[in-house]
Amino acid sequence: MTQFARFGQNTKIKVAKKSAAGKIYVDYKDVEKLRRMMSPNGKIHGRKRLMTSAAEQRMIAAAIKRARYMGLLPYTSATL
Repeated sequence: MTQFARFGQNTKIKVAKKSAAGKIYVDYKDVEKLRRMMSPNGKIHGRKRLMTSAAEQRMIAAAIKRARYMGLLPYTSATL
C-alpha cells in the first residue's frame, strides 16, 4: 500500500492536455479537476501529493490562480 492509498488517491489526476499544435497546457476552466488539486481550506496540494512534475505543478498553480481571479474558484474555504 502506498502512502497515497490512505487518501483515496490510487490514480493520478490527469489535468495536462495537448493542444492541436502539440503544446502541453492546463485548462483553467476545468474547475472540477482543479478543485481536486486543492485542500478543503483552499491550499494547492504539493507535487508529492499530486504526483506531478515541476513543470506540471507550475502550470497547475498558474491555472488555479487564474481560475480564482476569474471567479471560478474561491480564494478561501468559506465557499468550498
